[in-house]
Amino acid sequence: MNDEEMTGCSDKERQLERLRSIMHRLRAPGGCPWDAEQTHESLIPNLIEEAYETVDTLRRGDRDHLKEELGDLLLQVVFHSELAAEDGVFDLDEVARGICDKLVRRHPHVFGDSAVATTDGVLQQWDEIKRAEKGEGGKPYLHGVGHGLPALLRAAKLQKKAAKVGFDWPDEAGVIGKVREEVDEFASADSPEAAAEELGDLLFSVVNLARFRGLDPEVVMAAANEKFQRRFAAMESRLAAAGLSLAEADAAQMDAAWEDAKR
Repeated sequence: MNDEEMTGCSDKERQLERLRSIMHRLRAPGGCPWDAEQTHESLIPNLIEEAYETVDTLRRGDRDHLKEELGDLLLQVVFHSELAAEDGVFDLDEVARGICDKLVRRHPHVFGDSAVATTDGVLQQWDEIKRAEKGEGGKPYLHGVGHGLPALLRAAKLQKKAAKVGFDWPDEAGVIGKVREEVDEFASADSPEAAAEELGDLLFSVVNLARFRGLDPEVVMAAANEKFQRRFAAMESRLAAAGLSLAEADAAQMDAAWEDAKR
């Protein structure tokens, strides 16, 4: 693909090839010094950032910017594939082939002769196929679940998988009781180490409560963060209207402004 084709291409079916060619050019001698210096390890923060920015766009329902964020995320896949191709490990075609083959393999009810017809059945079948593929038949059931995920998401995934084999509370009341128990145990912890352990147990139980309500703990926590930031800004504005800065206001004045902001 020449320079003219790289800078503008009207054929929609060629855009992925164009993206790969641009990435190759950026990494080649005479290309971009920054791109040429990158490694799989140096790009990890970029990959995480782009994933979270895409998630944020989805949560806000910002469809106008979703295409852009997905493009930034796709670039990370292409970039890592280019690095792997340079090392002779794999290339973008092999990445695409791998996920295509996996999707076909794990959907035998669509591409094969499996008779599964419900969502629960599909998920159970997926897990069974996945464990067989990874040779995890003789390994602990929760082996490898969610490694690399943020802690709240991993807790939810561990709990959800454990529940699939019946290891679960019979109802929400039991979970709420467990949360209260963990609060009491945290309050009575007599050392920093014990407090850390009990607080971890408390957070784990709260995640379980979210699961029972069908709530995503990450989404719930993000909403709480946004609410706190919004109310804090409102509190700050009320203090400013009273001629006070955050540094000048005392705890009682802040609390009064906070309660006013909540109302």
